Amino acid sequence: MSFSSTTKNELARLPIENDCCALAELAAIVRISGVIQVNKMKKIRLKFVTENAAIARRIFTLLKNIYDVNIEVMVRKNKQLKKNNNYIIMVNSTDITKKILGDVGFLDDENNFFTVNYKTPERLIKNRCCRRAYIRGAFLGGGSISNPEKSYHLEFVTNNEEYSGELSSIINSFNLNSKTIERKENYVIYLKEGEQIVDILNIIGAHQALLKFEDIRVLKDVRNNINRLVNCETANLSKTINASLRQVNNIELIQEEVGIENIPKNLQEVAYLRLNHRDASLKELGKMLDPPLGKSGINHRFRKIEEIADKIREKGRLEW
Repeated sequence: MSFSSTTKNELARLPIENDCCALAELAAIVRISGVIQVNKMKKIRLKFVTENAAIARRIFTLLKNIYDVNIEVMVRKNKQLKKNNNYIIMVNSTDITKKILGDVGFLDDENNFFTVNYKTPERLIKNRCCRRAYIRGAFLGGGSISNPEKSYHLEFVTNNEEYSGELSSIINSFNLNSKTIERKENYVIYLKEGEQIVDILNIIGAHQALLKFEDIRVLKDVRNNINRLVNCETANLSKTINASLRQVNNIELIQEEVGIENIPKNLQEVAYLRLNHRDASLKELGKMLDPPLGKSGINHRFRKIEEIADKIREKGRLEW
């Protein structure tokens, strides 16, 4: 089971604490995944379709708790490749459907003419607990979260541009920074920072998913830090080895052409040390001198040795 499905299953099993939060949660689910069907006789019904059995039970429970009406539930095999079950929750009564859509502020019935209203009434989300329930409903209806082992990404998908902006504003009222993009005729509200995803999981009540997400995030951070340190050490080691090889080549050239004993005494010291300690760092070579010399001082002497070697390469044997 995916991390997203596990998170939704946890949310779908949360207790429904009060009617106002239940209605706020239902309002988001209606807007993001509800289907309104109207026939020629102007009879309307409300339908929800999901592949997740836990979400289907959640929608059924919300409707039953708030309205205590008969709700039709059907299970159909998906004809697509995976052939998963589709769970269909249907409110067939026109009067109850109108009441639900009126209560959640989604459908206005003026002079027997229906108009859809994606803007969420303030009365539904004025309380902090109701806003949390609303975001939870939006996630159950059209949200997903990627496996944190691979990437940090949480999103909500809706087909209405106006609603995407409003949902983003509701999410951002919790000091988050969600953004909206258009994708294949849909509008996606997303969060990509690990800390912000942790915050929104806490807001909607997915505490088990939050703990698992944090465990994975900590392990990834530790692993990344170790990799950075290893890469840094490897780079430094490679740099030290390459520098040592270059210095040894310079010294051997000088030894062959003019003799180490014929260069200045301070350069002789580091030349012999390098030949005898080819794996040592500049700092380690400096400590072997008497008196000890700092890294910059050792480096300065090797530059002088390199200048002598370069002159030999340019002009041949030097006269001393």
